[in-house]
Amino acid sequence: MSSKRRITSSLSKSSGPYVPDPQPLSQALAQHQGLARLGRLLQESNRRMAIVEVALPGAMRRFVRAGPVDEEGWTLLAANAAVATKLRHLHPRLLELLAEAGIPPGELRIRVLQSTGG
Repeated sequence: MSSKRRITSSLSKSSGPYVPDPQPLSQALAQHQGLARLGRLLQESNRRMAIVEVALPGAMRRFVRAGPVDEEGWTLLAANAAVATKLRHLHPRLLELLAEAGIPPGELRIRVLQSTGG
């Protein structure tokens, strides 16, 4: 059980609503089934990234991000088309590294991140 505290305004003498004390993100994730699953998928994606990162040339590592894991496979996110092309050339080696680490065979997708600027 979490303790509750009352929020009050210095402008008002009346009592405010009760709100729960803040809790660590890991605890919040563990308490909600959907969020717990999301947390496990995020950890799995990061684990896979750590495995394949050794095959990426040093300067290229900062342009590649771990993407989502799902039932069919895993996605690597490339900062631009040139990085995505290089990842596609490395694709067989990346699959080999994942297999050596005991990751079940699945699809390894490579996607280019959409730019947010205009």
